[in-house]
Amino acid sequence: MPGEDDLKMHWNRKFKYPASQRSLIHGSRHYDIEGMSTKLPSVTTIISATQSEEKKASLAAWKERIGEQGANRIRDVAALRGTAMHTFLEAYVQGTGHKDLTSVGKEAEPMAKQIINQGLIDLNEIWGSEVVLYYPELYAGATDVVGIYNGRESIVDFKQTNKPKRREWIDDYFIQLGAYAMAHNYIYQTKIQQGVILMCSKDGFFQKFEASDKEFVGYQHAFLRKVDQYYKLYPNQKP
Repeated sequence: MPGEDDLKMHWNRKFKYPASQRSLIHGSRHYDIEGMSTKLPSVTTIISATQSEEKKASLAAWKERIGEQGANRIRDVAALRGTAMHTFLEAYVQGTGHKDLTSVGKEAEPMAKQIINQGLIDLNEIWGSEVVLYYPELYAGATDVVGIYNGRESIVDFKQTNKPKRREWIDDYFIQLGAYAMAHNYIYQTKIQQGVILMCSKDGFFQKFEASDKEFVGYQHAFLRKVDQYYKLYPNQKP
């Protein structure tokens, strides 16, 4: 297996991605896209607002078991670790390098290296990193990487986790990637039909999950149902 220093990121800046600003509306992330008059809800805002009753109940039960304070601490530490890991990976993809000597950074760096060494070896071409994508009048979001993965046009996302995941637990991640793919395909006339999740646990266990073709289209349709549900819940946010 090649080391991280042996991997060369091949860039092809074939698309011009828009500038944007993020803002909170009633505590939910929205994007102000350059050249557009209205703010669009983020993909994660829509997914969060349309969670199933089963998922809400499961989360409530976990919070009750752990305690509100403990649950908030686990959530906040995981968010900090995830941000630090993403910063390492973004710097690597951009070729700039990054060092974080904080305790969180020291925990996140080996996680990022696992993703680099085991996940990015199949990344053939990068069109964009941390780029904002939007579907006019519906939604927007930022994807970690878009380009060619293992020979196919793909959306690639980096995820940290407290413990390894099972495939059936991560449908929302694929729904998120499906949303980004639809937006990219609409604006740039691409044919992205693959989503790739590169994940590492805090203990350094790497996992790769992929969805493509008919299965990936199914996730895209699932997101469109969530968009419809979201605007029924919040009709005043419809552009």
